[in-house]
Amino acid sequence: MTRPARLLWTIGLALALGGCAAPDTSRLDPARDSALVAEGVRFRAANLTFRFTDDAGWENRIASIVVTDRTVLIHKNDKVGIEITPASRRVYQVHREAERVRITAGSGRGREVWSFVPPSDAPGWTDAIRAVIRNSAGAR
Repeated sequence: MTRPARLLWTIGLALALGGCAAPDTSRLDPARDSALVAEGVRFRAANLTFRFTDDAGWENRIASIVVTDRTVLIHKNDKVGIEITPASRRVYQVHREAERVRITAGSGRGREVWSFVPPSDAPGWTDAIRAVIRNSAGAR
């Protein structure tokens, strides 16, 4: 292969691989984002790999998470995976296993688990999520 051909091949490969990056999942409607900021964002992480488990099995999902003083929101842009608020009636639990945080929603056949490794401070994430769950209607 000639040097110019090798250079073109390398550039093409780099462009192709660059296009394979995971899409950004952190975009929220500006009004919703403002409401979350007003609640006091404790933790926020974009484009994490969540292990989603339900009755049908498990799969890895790329999503983002915001934890405020009143809300836990796991989302893929404006598509909501879990939203825990004071009005949430569903039963939630959070557990930590080493650096992995596991949020369980519901029970029995309708149970879902969203687990992830936060970018830092797994104990802090767990405590903040637990505080939101404790103030939800499902916990009362």
